[in-house]
Amino acid sequence: MQIARSPGSPIGVFDSGVGGLSVLRHIRAQLPHEDLMYFADSGHAPYGDKTEQYVVDRALAVTDFLLAHGAKALVVACNTATVAAIKAVRAKYPELPVVGVEPGLKPAAAATRNGKVGVLATARTLKGDKFLQLREQISAATQAEFLLQPAVGLVDEIEKGDLAAPAIAAMLEHYVAPLLDQGADTLVLGCTHYPFVRAGIERVLRDHARGDVVLIDTGDAVARQLGRLLAASGLPHGADGVATLRGYTTGDAAALAQAFADLLDLKPTVEKVDV
Repeated sequence: MQIARSPGSPIGVFDSGVGGLSVLRHIRAQLPHEDLMYFADSGHAPYGDKTEQYVVDRALAVTDFLLAHGAKALVVACNTATVAAIKAVRAKYPELPVVGVEPGLKPAAAATRNGKVGVLATARTLKGDKFLQLREQISAATQAEFLLQPAVGLVDEIEKGDLAAPAIAAMLEHYVAPLLDQGADTLVLGCTHYPFVRAGIERVLRDHARGDVVLIDTGDAVARQLGRLLAASGLPHGADGVATLRGYTTGDAAALAQAFADLLDLKPTVEKVDV
């Protein structure tokens, strides 16, 4: 498939659902002139409990769709898809600038004061070879101890849209408290959905008198890396004017439109597609 090489072409951003909107927020802030397409694969979510091959197949199908709609670059705004599938995407499209999201183990190791870092992520992310290699590499280099906590079901609850739901508060207490009990002074938000419940996580920290715990969100670093790749490829959009944003989903278009409104205060055109 032909890859768009024009600076005026849009950037494709995709996630299993609405979590990648936390990354989109940083991209819009840092690259305000870039046209964007956001793809929520909600009809096949969550990815965290699927096989690796299933996630690879979905990532390639969504990438094909975004390229067919003119994408000049791709952001895999999903930790699970990055761990499982970004290697396959890059192998199929070696000319395409691709940025993934990884749990922020390196900045967390730099931030920790006592060497104990809690990592909150999906089970699929924490079992992936890519993540485990990263953990071993950074542990060896920094002697940081990474305490892994799969947050089973949390993505599903965030996808429902009620971020103040008692079920979310209960899950955050259940998953964060054990990390605090083990002495973690730094907590990695290892899924792009989790920044949207940051206030709830901070509430758990206050309830446990641990307001000193540092939270690590890598959305800002992803946007910076995207800017670097666009510059290196000669593809940054330098023109002024209002950047466009379109949403696509394999799930419910109204639900994605509501998420744009609730989470980012945006009202883009959203279309349901069969991919």
